Amino acid sequence: MGLFDMFKSQRDIAKEEIKEMNWIPLERMEQLDEIVEISNAVPVLIFKHSTTCGISRMVLRSFEKAYDYDKKELEPYFLDLKAHRDISNAIATKFNVQHESPQLLLIKNGVVTYHTSHGAIEAENLLEKL
Repeated sequence: MGLFDMFKSQRDIAKEEIKEMNWIPLERMEQLDEIVEISNAVPVLIFKHSTTCGISRMVLRSFEKAYDYDKKELEPYFLDLKAHRDISNAIATKFNVQHESPQLLLIKNGVVTYHTSHGAIEAENLLEKL
């Protein structure tokens, strides 16, 4: 981290961290209903990430390096927990999962069919869950 990096906003840091993949930013509460609808046609992935957590950053980078799925197979959404904790809380309620960070959720037909957190998040494990 350079000297001027400490002056970056959390939003700038999050944008830098998600540039590796074509994540769909999860920034509006209404997107949760959209995700349910989309998941009826194609599985949806939600990656919940804390921009101030080194472990979360490490897991994100590792996941992105191993991620090799076509958009036709999986719709990947990215949630910046620091900017949108309210959406994270809504996810926990809507999909009946405990909040964790980092956390990965796979949603098919409107329900979470797989979720994991921290070091157990691995892109390779998704293939068998699809």
